[in-house]
Amino acid sequence: MSATFLGIPPFPEAAREAVNDSRLRHNLRKATHTIRDKRGAVVTELEEDWERLRSEGAAIKSHTLRHLDHYLEQLEAAVERAGGHVHWAADAAEANAIVTRLVRETGETDVVKVKSMATQEIELNDALAEAGITAYETDLAELIVQLGDDLPSHILVPAIHLGRSQIRETFLEQMAEWGVAAPEGLTDDPRALAEAARVHLRERFLRTRTAISGANFAVADSGTLVVLESEGNGRMCLTLPETLISVVGIEKIVPTWADLEVFLQTLPRSSTGERMNPYTSTWTGVTPGDGPQEFHLVLLDNGRTDVLADTVGRQALRCIRCSACLNTCPVYERTGGHAYGSVYPGPIGAILTPQLRGMSSEVDEALPYASSLCGACYEVCPVAIDIPEVLVHLREEVASGPGHLGEKAVMKGAEAVLGSSHALDAAQRAAGAARNLVPRHLPGMAGAWTDTRDLPDVPAESFRQWWNKHEKGQR
Repeated sequence: MSATFLGIPPFPEAAREAVNDSRLRHNLRKATHTIRDKRGAVVTELEEDWERLRSEGAAIKSHTLRHLDHYLEQLEAAVERAGGHVHWAADAAEANAIVTRLVRETGETDVVKVKSMATQEIELNDALAEAGITAYETDLAELIVQLGDDLPSHILVPAIHLGRSQIRETFLEQMAEWGVAAPEGLTDDPRALAEAARVHLRERFLRTRTAISGANFAVADSGTLVVLESEGNGRMCLTLPETLISVVGIEKIVPTWADLEVFLQTLPRSSTGERMNPYTSTWTGVTPGDGPQEFHLVLLDNGRTDVLADTVGRQALRCIRCSACLNTCPVYERTGGHAYGSVYPGPIGAILTPQLRGMSSEVDEALPYASSLCGACYEVCPVAIDIPEVLVHLREEVASGPGHLGEKAVMKGAEAVLGSSHALDAAQRAAGAARNLVPRHLPGMAGAWTDTRDLPDVPAESFRQWWNKHEKGQR
């Protein structure tokens, strides 16, 4: 049914292969620079207001996370008051079991889906497939990825790594197996590709009775869920089916409608470079005779409370999935999303994924190092997540974990030398005396650093020695 990130090698290995793919680098550079330029233009229009909105967004999300228990209970009560049903899922397995059961209760074997990071995180499509249920993606980019048995490589544009000719081939070869076939003579013109997808999906929308969605935001005081999208497929999924099941991470809550207003300004500008989102759909429970008549909200934890317990790392939960950090990151631009081994790629994935999954594997331990720490991601983040700070924090955790005895020993030695003025002076004198014996290339794992860098020359004398010789005697 779909590909999986399981088995993808750690970032250094995956990135090494990705940077050798010239077509991938071309596609990534063209797409990220286009989106980046559009974002820059619409953000600049706001001038001082942008920083104010950015600060307000960060404050709202931080406040909500500090009082998450209160707002979760408020959301649950509001949804149930509006005729919906709320389910709590501690992890991916529980969330998948709940959704599978709910779909089975409808008697349907097909569902349509709105693009959802949460359902990709828990690999819901595969769980449904094991139960004999087929999930059809309706977002254009997600459809492309699904038809090609591929993996998403971007938060906003999952098929960013593919060119138009590749998409055309996928449509011609695979569409017929999933529904309405692509037209003969299909070209790689974007309008033709979009029309082929529209015809293919329209038939699916009209006959599928159950839909699955995520949500960009959940408003606690009213029980309203919000989805922002650009194509209208979400609107079709959220209004035509009889049953709607929404899987939402517990961090997606905002307290009030007034708080939502801030993000309806910052998210479109940061994600697609638009002043206003083309389709903003909201729904509150059920309304007799209008839209789905059965609504289920599945609130997903899946590691989020563990992230919340980390006073530095918790700021990752402020993320509103705009992808601005991906589009400005020099590392992502050259490697693409697959190298990160997670549905959350780029800078935000480098801090969110290892916290959600835990750093018990080589793949997750490598992610905090998938950055140059240039800080560009922090500068563009609409909720002011200090990604470099979290990256360094997670690197500390990696270095203090099992399997890093050599690094621990080096740090202990550095602590002993730098913590004593006498030890530091002795070490500096010894280094100066042996300066001509220092190799140009370091041995072992440290050699990777000197493969592309020159070691700085060791000075003949330290600053302290120079000061004692030239300045101290004059006072």
